[in-house]
Amino acid sequence: MSMDHDVIIAGGGLNGPALALALAGAGLSVAVIDARPAAARAQGGFDGRAYALALASRRLLAGLGLWAGLAPDAQPILKVAAAQGEAGEGSGPLRLLFDSAEIEEGPVGHMLEDRFLYAALLAAMAGRVTHLPGRRVVGQNAHPGHAAVTLDDGTSLVGRLLVGADGRGSGVAARAGIARRGWGYGQTALVAAVDHERPHEGTAWQFFMPSGPLAILPLPGNRSSIVWSEQDAPARAIAALPDGAFLDVLRPRFGDFLGAIALAGPRFSYPLSLSLADSYVAPRVALVGDAAHGVHPVAGQGLNLGLRDVAALAEVIVDAARRGEDIGAPDVLARYQRWRRPDGTALGLGMDGVNRLFSNRLPLLGAARGLGMGAARAVGPLRRALMRHAAGLSIDPMPRLLAGQPL
Repeated sequence: MSMDHDVIIAGGGLNGPALALALAGAGLSVAVIDARPAAARAQGGFDGRAYALALASRRLLAGLGLWAGLAPDAQPILKVAAAQGEAGEGSGPLRLLFDSAEIEEGPVGHMLEDRFLYAALLAAMAGRVTHLPGRRVVGQNAHPGHAAVTLDDGTSLVGRLLVGADGRGSGVAARAGIARRGWGYGQTALVAAVDHERPHEGTAWQFFMPSGPLAILPLPGNRSSIVWSEQDAPARAIAALPDGAFLDVLRPRFGDFLGAIALAGPRFSYPLSLSLADSYVAPRVALVGDAAHGVHPVAGQGLNLGLRDVAALAEVIVDAARRGEDIGAPDVLARYQRWRRPDGTALGLGMDGVNRLFSNRLPLLGAARGLGMGAARAVGPLRRALMRHAAGLSIDPMPRLLAGQPL
């Protein structure tokens, strides 16, 4: 049967285009079905939405030929600091500081705004990937040797493999019969950007409050992105406040270590939950990113986890194609699942545990938090191991793209 494409990817956010570029660079024919209009995000101005890209993710972007163009707009993360805190008191005395100089690999990561990353992926797909913006997958069927996909405009596509990169509510996963497990946290993330008087010096802060963590993430200049996790009911009330009143609630949590703060853009909010797919594969189907694992943002690892999937699946597919194998065959897809599902599940449950450990006022857990942070602060090898893990350098086996090697 004549194939329209080797791989059809449902989802045009970030993971889908990154996977498409990796596969296209190895000579495969790829289509990306993107529910959103292409220009909407690419032409947006500053809105504060940004990602903490781990060192391994930066290497992947370099391997796709994108990092040189992105680097001028990225903010290196030179240090990561953590502290317990209370609303009204700012950060408390228990602190943990990770310095990227300790791992001798350069910055542990970079902060990069969504608008720059998406625009770079969009531009790179032009002429190399069939991009279908403003279209949705409404039907799919797995057949011997191929997958058939139907779009909302009636278009039909045929490929050897369908990849679901379509988020936590993945239609690809649901239509393939892949169940999900998870739970809500009773928390909502409040996202915004702030200007501040003093330089952040490339330090990313994580304040652990009883109601949820507050991340303060450095952006270029005297500006930071905040991801503030708060209990649902208070979060709804805070989100409804005008800007001035919002800042009045934020300031006691933020503290004054960066001087006076002011909002630098619009505000966003979204509910927080854990969502893990029971399987990353089905006949002629593979899942990546949030379609496979939606995790708590407490460590900013969501996109990095998705890019690990991208690197591993691209390597499995490309190596299989070079050996003359059917890239959508069950044994090929099983290699991807064995590689990625343990890491995705472990990180999702690990972030769940961190959030539960710190988002409470229980004295016994408070003592455990203190002991854990104290041990990490005092024991150099443990601290460096945690830093390498956060940088994405402890994955075993390491996908070639994340190691800075070509496919």
